Amino acid sequence: MPQPYPKEFRDDVIRVALNRDEKTTIAQIAKDFGIHEGTLTKWIRQAEIDAGNKPGKTTDESAELRELRRRTRLLEQENEVLRRAAAYLSQANLPSKGSTRS
Repeated sequence: MPQPYPKEFRDDVIRVALNRDEKTTIAQIAKDFGIHEGTLTKWIRQAEIDAGNKPGKTTDESAELRELRRRTRLLEQENEVLRRAAAYLSQANLPSKGSTRS
C-alpha cells in the first residue's frame, strides 16, 4: 500500500481547492499538485464532514472505530487463549481411570 500523503500537504491542497476561483477546476488543482482527481475529491468530502458541513463519520470517529475494532480483536484472541488454557488444565486435573482416591 502506498504511503499516505502528509497531513500538512493534504491540508494545503484542500485549502487551495476550497478557495479556488470559478475558472479553476478540481482536476486542474489535482494535476498541479500531482495527485489523482478522485483523491482530492475524497479529501474535500472528508474535510466537509470533519467541519460539520456534511453528514458522515468524522476522521476522529473513524480512527476511534478502527482502534476499538483492533482492541476487540485483541481481547477476543486473549479470551480464546484463556478458554483453551482452562480446557487444557481442567483435563490435566482429572483423575486417571485406574486410580482411586482414599
